[in-house]
Amino acid sequence: MKKILLVVLFFAFAKAYTQETYDVSKYYTKQEVAIEMRDGIKLHTTIYAPKDTSKKYPIVMQRTPYSCRPYGEDQFRSKIGPNKYMMEDGYIIVYQDVRGRWMSEGKYDNMRAYIPNKTVGEVDEASDTYDTIDWLVKNVANNNGNVGTWGISYPGFYATYSLLSGHPALKAASPQACIGDFFFDDFHHNGAYLLSYWRATAVFGYQKEGPTKEAWYTFPKLDSDDQYDFFLKTGPLSNLDTYYDETNEFWTQLKEHPNYDSFWKSRGIIQHLENIEPAVMTVGGLYDAEDLYGPWETYKNIEKRSDNYNTVVFGPWSHGDWARTKKRQAVGNVYFGDDISDYFQKELETKFFNHFLKGMGGKDAGLPEAHIFDSGTKEWKSFDTWPPKTMMDATFYLDTNNKLSGSPSTKNGGETFVSDPANPVPYAEGKKMVFTPRKYMTDDQRFAAKRDDVLVYETPVLDDELTLAGEIIAKLEVATTGTAADWIVKVIDVYPDDVPNTEETEEGVQMAGYHQMVRSEVMRGRFRRSMERPQPFVPGKKEEVFVKLQDVLHTFKKGHKIQIQIQSTWFPLIDLNPQSYVDNIFEAKEVDFKKETHTVFHSSKIVFSILR
Repeated sequence: MKKILLVVLFFAFAKAYTQETYDVSKYYTKQEVAIEMRDGIKLHTTIYAPKDTSKKYPIVMQRTPYSCRPYGEDQFRSKIGPNKYMMEDGYIIVYQDVRGRWMSEGKYDNMRAYIPNKTVGEVDEASDTYDTIDWLVKNVANNNGNVGTWGISYPGFYATYSLLSGHPALKAASPQACIGDFFFDDFHHNGAYLLSYWRATAVFGYQKEGPTKEAWYTFPKLDSDDQYDFFLKTGPLSNLDTYYDETNEFWTQLKEHPNYDSFWKSRGIIQHLENIEPAVMTVGGLYDAEDLYGPWETYKNIEKRSDNYNTVVFGPWSHGDWARTKKRQAVGNVYFGDDISDYFQKELETKFFNHFLKGMGGKDAGLPEAHIFDSGTKEWKSFDTWPPKTMMDATFYLDTNNKLSGSPSTKNGGETFVSDPANPVPYAEGKKMVFTPRKYMTDDQRFAAKRDDVLVYETPVLDDELTLAGEIIAKLEVATTGTAADWIVKVIDVYPDDVPNTEETEEGVQMAGYHQMVRSEVMRGRFRRSMERPQPFVPGKKEEVFVKLQDVLHTFKKGHKIQIQIQSTWFPLIDLNPQSYVDNIFEAKEVDFKKETHTVFHSSKIVFSILR
């Protein structure tokens, strides 16, 4: 059971950074309370308060489905708060088990829907946040009346949700790697099911009977360490019912709602982010495999529909890296620099909360509107707006002879490849079983370029540097001999042959000639016209498929090349498309999976936003 809980906490990304000398119990008291919500349900809440009571402190709170353990007023975390600087500076730091999780009462609802106009008796995470803040400011000694919220991943979703609470004491929130919509974050990408997150379904799918300090769910026991082999042998998604039955509510929901219907739409938080008043700092990782959509869309929607203080930070991090204190920052084989997370914690996060919770507040916080790390030049850059105003579109075409050309092709037709569900393209060269995949986001793509079912297009060696800033749109024109297909687009930085290895370079890998994935995304072809109403392809008919790739800030240096790879399988990151249309892929049978030939026409193009 302890091992299972450790895995859960890994998934929750509540990873403690190393505490060199600081002893939380020496400087903080700990109190555990059950705060009653408006419908009578009590939520377990842990309060760490500075022992120095000579002054008043703001409250920073994290609401989480992943447990605010350790439980017991004599049991202390090794780390509290968003970072060590705030912990040492003095804040009242609060953790709360959300409704239906761990020591809190009530029924858990995964991505509980927001109710804008609640009637008597109705509750959601906004009302639970309001009721909690109201109790805290009225009952916790030495608080200064200002409250902030923060969280990473699912706790980041609750930090976003706090913005809808409407409590006047809430002055600042920092949603980090925040889920925005489960049909575009974590478990789905543009309608494709992320098979690589299947084991995590156990975390969200089972209800508990009452408050508990122990995990009430178990993870499936698999008889393989090779995830590619395991899922390929398992076959259709319906065969995974062996591991999850109807008592796993989330697995049932995934199967019953394969399209972007009202079930998923109601659970999205993005559409409700308007007229926001508290200050917001949204934080994300440029190489976050779990949540890229959520942070970008959270920032952009607040910016578009509110008049509050709103800033965004994206660094060269995977999921939650910014909360750690590792000196050398790398994702996979790619080293980005030293002390990048420490810089964020000290110079950005702490200043944000200090200004709005301890200072005078106001929009002059001394922080940039957008602080984004250029993952090519490996340096921070600040912008007055995001996307930057000084941008222009640049269109590249998928030309003959593997060329990525700046002008339309003079040739008709296109390239074809055979996509075989029995031999899908791996998402990574290694096939080790991992709980959640991450390092593939910067992995060397030379292995994929060698396959016959991956199309490769490449520029000549660049004479000058070129900086991409903002989103990338792949406007593909395609055809298939089947009635269904996925389309995966990868943007790759091809290094020159004189790049040295670093201590992060894996054995057997050379950074010379490295093909670094900069951004990638999938579009499940059935959703090419509508996420709500899928449609089959007509065999042989030329169709448009647009793939939006999330924002980047990446400079392709002089001497490098830009490469595009196109493929139709990405296994087992995403599930296998049968390539023959079925109404619900979760119900597909073995007979539905067929080898088909796909065509990508030379009229296809990639639209970049270039920083001038």
